[in-house]
Amino acid sequence: MRGSLSSLKQLFSGSKSSSQGGFRIPDGHRVYAIGDIHGRADLLNELHNQIADDQRGGSQSVTSTVVYLGDYIDRGTESRGVIELLLEQPLAGMASIYLKGNHEEAMLKFLEHPGIGPQWFGFGGEATVISYGVAAPRNLDDRAYYEELSRQLSASVPAEHKAFLESLELQYRAGDYLFVHAGIRPGCPIDQQDPDDLLWIRSEFLNSREDHGVMVVHGHTPTARPDVRSNRIGIDTGAFASGALTCLVLEGAGRRFLSTSLRR
Repeated sequence: MRGSLSSLKQLFSGSKSSSQGGFRIPDGHRVYAIGDIHGRADLLNELHNQIADDQRGGSQSVTSTVVYLGDYIDRGTESRGVIELLLEQPLAGMASIYLKGNHEEAMLKFLEHPGIGPQWFGFGGEATVISYGVAAPRNLDDRAYYEELSRQLSASVPAEHKAFLESLELQYRAGDYLFVHAGIRPGCPIDQQDPDDLLWIRSEFLNSREDHGVMVVHGHTPTARPDVRSNRIGIDTGAFASGALTCLVLEGAGRRFLSTSLRR
């Protein structure tokens, strides 16, 4: 089931401040956070099975939410398949929260402004176009080529896929944890963050040791293993190339990981 974001935000807003020591998810709840998928429907299906098994093996009184950190598309060969899996086979008995990544942002912009095609293709967009069965003659000049691809892609993407992409959220809060795609601007209040930072930020956030008042869970920047710091947890483990799609499991004050790879 896809949860009501407003009701879930209200549900998870009452835990103690992290500045008082420790980061927690409210009692009676469990959160599964999944890192960047990038067109690997095979890995997502495998990780979904692990999560379902984990849920069955735990307390049946726990309410579970799965949070996807964005970048469902590009680079891997199954971008369309990833979105279809998310829409058609959501994890049973769990609320699902879908965040936007910079790659979804780029795809949406390409449908309106084909001129960004070279930039989008430069970081994996062509794989998404191909996954929707779109092609254009390469003998066209760049402008005509990308305009034709944009037109064809717009016609080929199912309405429910477009609606999914347009509905993606920028952030989600659960107790002392904040979930975003890329990170946050250090020193800026959470409710005043620039959407571009939530989707694209890197060095200023990654290098910061500042106490953000929450533990930030993010993707966007791939690492060989989950990157656990005092103020952030990065769970983009480069699934499209490494085969390691990572899920962070949070319950109470506990943290653990599930993965499609034995690497941790």
